[in-house]
Amino acid sequence: MPSNNRVDTLAKDIQGIIFDVDGVLTDGRIIYSDDGHELKAFHVQDGSSIKLLAEHGVTIGIITGRRSPMVAKRARELGIQFIAQGVSSKSEALDRFIVEGFPEAHIAVVGDDLQDIELFQHPSVALIITVANGHPAVLQRAHLVTQRKGGDGVAAEIAQTILTAQRRWPF
Repeated sequence: MPSNNRVDTLAKDIQGIIFDVDGVLTDGRIIYSDDGHELKAFHVQDGSSIKLLAEHGVTIGIITGRRSPMVAKRARELGIQFIAQGVSSKSEALDRFIVEGFPEAHIAVVGDDLQDIELFQHPSVALIITVANGHPAVLQRAHLVTQRKGGDGVAAEIAQTILTAQRRWPF
């Protein structure tokens, strides 16, 4: 993975990461079954990488504008305690997380679409990350654009970048 001095400098102090779901931890498609249930597919490498980040002291949170039982289930599986679904203001959701004990500085945010831009501007956010197929306006604002597309294991790439910058990459 190529090194970027600016990203390395920002990543070395990251204490918490906020992930969007649709378009980041999934490929962004919304699939409905015949009986009306929503389906989502999560990449296994994201799960193991999120756990690795947490094991190395990086607090993980999920903030998403949609509500989905699958997101709550995935968060439980990964031990993510900070989760906000169906939010209209992701910045306000982050403020609530901080009150509840999420790190109040040195936060990385991973988003892919227009509604994530508000969160990028939060004063606690130090590192803005988007996926290779993010919206052009988001790509323009990001410090780091992953090589992988949303839903294709982007958390694995992000974990390696952050933990390498922090000299804690175990592999």
